[in-house]
Amino acid sequence: MTNGKKMSGEERRQFIIKTLKKAEDPIPGAQLGHQTEVSRQVIVGDVNLLKATGEPIVATSRGYLYIHPQAKPTKIEKVIACIHSSDQAEEELNILVDHGLTVKDVKIEHPVYGDLTASIMVSNRNEVKKFIEHIRETSAPLLSELTEGIHLHTVLATEQQQIDNAEQALKKAKILVES
Repeated sequence: MTNGKKMSGEERRQFIIKTLKKAEDPIPGAQLGHQTEVSRQVIVGDVNLLKATGEPIVATSRGYLYIHPQAKPTKIEKVIACIHSSDQAEEELNILVDHGLTVKDVKIEHPVYGDLTASIMVSNRNEVKKFIEHIRETSAPLLSELTEGIHLHTVLATEQQQIDNAEQALKKAKILVES
């Protein structure tokens, strides 16, 4: 909180960076707005300005994350192609996180806009549950609904075997698009 003294825009943006750098979980814009005594929309503008200056901030469905640069990559990253109906989204995400993966994003190829990517950042069943609940509460369509269920996920793992096992489970569930 600001203790009654209104923060300047620059002070507020520095507060946002400092707060996000310390956070282990995403922080909603409304929470940052409350802490700095401004609206969520002002925070959205501040975050966009920070992103424009190169700050590695990612907007997820659960709030903002600061992506800390790593000296040495400790995660293996792979893009997995999937296809399924909307009612299988939770099953798909649970399969991935149950194998120790973090689902970083979802991508589709839109006929007008080209490649569209949305951050997901879920790595356990509780985060998947919250993500799916948020989709249902907002009645927002999944991106995959725009492409007859076809989409890509960027996943992160600590070992290649986790990815291999997850792909086998997706194949068994008839969700994996095979080449």
